Amino acid sequence: MVVGSGILGATHALAALRAGYEVLHLEREVPAQGASVRNFGLVWISGRAAGPELDLALRARELWERIGAEAPETGFRPCGSMTVLTTPEEVAVAERAMARPDAAARGFELLEPDEARRRNPGLLGTASAVLFAGRDAAVEPAAVPAALRRLLETSDRYVRLDGCTVVDVADGAVLDADGHRHEGDRVVLCTGAYSGTTLERRLLGAELQRVRLHMAETAPLGRDLTTSVADANSLRYYPCFSADAAELLPPQPEALARFGVQLLAVQRLHGGLTVGDTHQYDEPFDFALEDEAVELVLELAQRTLGVPFPPVRRRWVGVYHQLRRVTDDQLYARIALADGVELITAAGGRGMTCAPAIAEETFS
Repeated sequence: MVVGSGILGATHALAALRAGYEVLHLEREVPAQGASVRNFGLVWISGRAAGPELDLALRARELWERIGAEAPETGFRPCGSMTVLTTPEEVAVAERAMARPDAAARGFELLEPDEARRRNPGLLGTASAVLFAGRDAAVEPAAVPAALRRLLETSDRYVRLDGCTVVDVADGAVLDADGHRHEGDRVVLCTGAYSGTTLERRLLGAELQRVRLHMAETAPLGRDLTTSVADANSLRYYPCFSADAAELLPPQPEALARFGVQLLAVQRLHGGLTVGDTHQYDEPFDFALEDEAVELVLELAQRTLGVPFPPVRRRWVGVYHQLRRVTDDQLYARIALADGVELITAAGGRGMTCAPAIAEETFS
């Protein structure tokens, strides 16, 4: 049994089917409303920490390619990414990344601006150099839950029960809000970063932290952006680069630091851009969307892309779980709740990237 049909839940249901199980899949919300659809849809290999985290991401990248072939509606595309560098210090961080033993596994190339624009004609902003990461990819986050559901429903060993809110667990079972008991040989909860019920409050007592982010989506750009794009602020937030960035880069401007701003931008299949994001950690989170945070991101996007920027059509916030302390032995939370029942959560910003490989680990 799998509880939750976000990206972790859906890929766990798929991995369970591939391992030979019959799968009962419980979901409280239809369509999906959480972090699985409030993200960039990036399969982001470039920023992962060396060692087990990178290995997990590379395996997930293989699995995403398979999923993309089986469920084309996910929009999987091996587009790569470009991180735009504008100062000698930023280039120095990229040069250190290029010198790492795993640079080839990430598909790193350090490009001159003219070569970067030849490969990605939609990138017209000022740059000293561009770090290309050829193993990065993208999917369409809003389309992924439905695409995976259709793929799952091709199996006669899959049963889905929507509108089912799990409120507690017992050995080999979960209890829902209507008093029903659902049993399974193995029970996996992928319940996301929300709170409120007795079960959820108990789970949040673990060493987990919630992170809030701001994002926006624009009208069609009017030109092709052939890779996803990041600015050098992203070097501060991804473990592949963060230590070198802390050593070599000056402090972030106060406004950017206050919201934990980095630029990520990816073009959706409809031509618009998804842009973000921010990092806020102190709860309780404000219920409102902070316009200043989104405007800072949009300014970075305009400057980095260097093209007339299309109107913003939608803005939103998202919340995801992460571990307070990530180690090589614990990249995400796997918590035994009862006999035969485990919670899998807190994949952090690597959730969309690594979900298929995390699910494979569960059923291997």
